[in-house]
Amino acid sequence: MNFSTLTLLQVRNMLISGEITSVSLVEEYKKIVIDDNKNAIPLKGFIELYDDSLEKAAACDAEIAEVRKTGKEAVLALFEKKPLLGVPFGIKDNISVQGKTCTCGSKILESYIAPYNATVIQRLLNAGAIPFGRTNMDEFAMGSSTEYSCYGASHNPVNRAYTPGGSSGGSAASVAGGQVPFALGTETGGSVRLPAAYCGIYGYKPTYGTLSRWGVVSFGSSLDQVGILGKEPADIALPLAVMAGEDFYDDTSANTDVKPCVEIIKNNKFSAISVKNMKIAIPKQFLETKGLDNEIATKFEETKKWFISQGAVLETVEIPVLDATIACYYVIALSEATSNLSRFDGIRYGARKDSGDGYDGLYVKTRSEGFGAEVKRRIIIGNYVLSSNFSGDCYKKAMSVRARIQREISNIFKKYDVILCPTSPTSAFKLGSKVDNPMSMYLSDLFTTFVNLARVPSVSVPAGISKDGLPIGIQLTGAHFKDAELLQVAQAWHEAHPEVALQIANVAGASK
Repeated sequence: MNFSTLTLLQVRNMLISGEITSVSLVEEYKKIVIDDNKNAIPLKGFIELYDDSLEKAAACDAEIAEVRKTGKEAVLALFEKKPLLGVPFGIKDNISVQGKTCTCGSKILESYIAPYNATVIQRLLNAGAIPFGRTNMDEFAMGSSTEYSCYGASHNPVNRAYTPGGSSGGSAASVAGGQVPFALGTETGGSVRLPAAYCGIYGYKPTYGTLSRWGVVSFGSSLDQVGILGKEPADIALPLAVMAGEDFYDDTSANTDVKPCVEIIKNNKFSAISVKNMKIAIPKQFLETKGLDNEIATKFEETKKWFISQGAVLETVEIPVLDATIACYYVIALSEATSNLSRFDGIRYGARKDSGDGYDGLYVKTRSEGFGAEVKRRIIIGNYVLSSNFSGDCYKKAMSVRARIQREISNIFKKYDVILCPTSPTSAFKLGSKVDNPMSMYLSDLFTTFVNLARVPSVSVPAGISKDGLPIGIQLTGAHFKDAELLQVAQAWHEAHPEVALQIANVAGASK
């Protein structure tokens, strides 16, 4: 059996039927990772596999075996109570798992052990899921290629000379590389959707507040969200059903109706929604973007034609404020990052580097040696934006622009059901090609940042491959708290395009 090709629902079905055990599942995934690490160019999606995952798997098997003695119905009832029982998952290195290292891909946190579980982790544990290991990421989630990691870059499983995207590139590479059924990432401006597009899988960013941020190391607090990566929409919908909901520890969290996702728990099937008569908006500003790759534009036209063939109504809309999203995003994100990173000083948090020159010397040496170049760059820019030279005017202006973005996107959804656009202006780029060109790297997020600024849900779906054999992603964006419906649209796309996954699997297999 080829475990690397299994989807989450296939894994769950086999656990329910007894065709596989959780121990055999975890052992096989560990073998896949270990064997891959022997390659000349390993994926490096995982930077650590947890030692206790087999112990947890054995406990899950014992629980299932005990219940199985009383019959099939009892097993089904058990899996309704614990929908992810025995299923391993990957965790981005900035999400706290109690007793495990959490470094955010940074030297400054090299010895930090999380003292508690993030809410999303605790809810997955309550559902029976098994933390399998932590995945690589750009340092403090700052980057679009996973090259800004103290562990070194991750590689794209489709072509290992290319980036898997960032900052959740390790999570995307591990899922696309068949090393785990699903993985958690985090999003500030596209850090789940971009890697999903580059690796040819599904990547979902929820409505702000749908998933608790408690226990997630902050980059930009007003923008951050936990996201999910999987091979198909159901791989996302099931974990979402388990994790969603208000959290006492996170005042920004909210109760969200994800009923269609919850129904998977009983039916073990995720139902698509008809796109007939659905109204879809195409932002004119994105169609006119300089630097949009011709192959991406062609694939986008094919995507539009498919929606039209299904009876959807597509209209091009003017959203002039979209031209300001990149500038607005980076002013807000870097200002908030500067504030959030101030705690890493060697006193409260961080690997202490004491020069013996007092607090100032300790602070400077700790941060100079602990932070990488990209993090330092963003701290400097963020501090400049918030400096007395501007008296906060630049940040205030960005927040004003953001408010306008939120209003205009909200108005779009009064008339339309979905906003459709490419996920990225280009397919994945070669590792090393943009690491010394920050502006080019930042523009990778050109089509994704408006989603985080507007706090709406979005999902990147694989739409095909380029002539170079690289995946191309298309982005579907929905209205506030229409997360389940958006994933059902993605499911409709998935069911109608089985050849896309096959194309990507074929080129990935050829690159090994």
